[in-house]
Amino acid sequence: MAVSAQAVKELREKTGAGMLDCKKALEEANGDLTKAAEILREKGLAAAAKKGDRIATEGVVESYIHAGGRIGVLVEVNCETDFVGKTDSFREFVRDIAMQIAATNPLYVGREEVPQEALDKEREILRNQALNEGKPAHIVDKMVEGRLAKYYEEYCLLEQAYIKDQDKTINALLNEKVATIGEKISIRRFVRYELGEGLEKKQDNFVEEVMAQVKQ
Repeated sequence: MAVSAQAVKELREKTGAGMLDCKKALEEANGDLTKAAEILREKGLAAAAKKGDRIATEGVVESYIHAGGRIGVLVEVNCETDFVGKTDSFREFVRDIAMQIAATNPLYVGREEVPQEALDKEREILRNQALNEGKPAHIVDKMVEGRLAKYYEEYCLLEQAYIKDQDKTINALLNEKVATIGEKISIRRFVRYELGEGLEKKQDNFVEEVMAQVKQ
């Protein structure tokens, strides 16, 4: 079907994809903007996967200090070229990642970084929980692996829900940025400091606090 220039422009602004790609996606989706965006995202993810073997050594180390100086984050995010590393789009993405870390306190970038010792300990805890719940022994292992996915979602940055869009993971956000920018991007490492960490103190909801600051 024929699509309007306005629809193409709107989809391009929403996704950052090229005009021709937007036009083709809209035609494929019969003019449905939401479906067209999904088509572009799927193609973007495929494009991101093709860039996975490239070398990314440029980028930036970004800092984020939570209001009042109670939480500090340093994160290194790499891209392929110095030019991209200096763009507002890339730096905005890196800052969003720093804020995510401040709010959710992940322990690892991805699940491949989780030490085997930590996984074994978590599996043992989950197994004992399942057995104490009276679950049949023959399904305990499947239950443990299913619950272990929740562990990854909580402690692995790439598998966390994005604080600005809970329907999207950080990995999905990363792949969208790769598709938009056209270069490999990798979150290499981070460190997070919290004032009084390890000392007994009241619990705060940092997700709410960080999001409140985002909306200011």
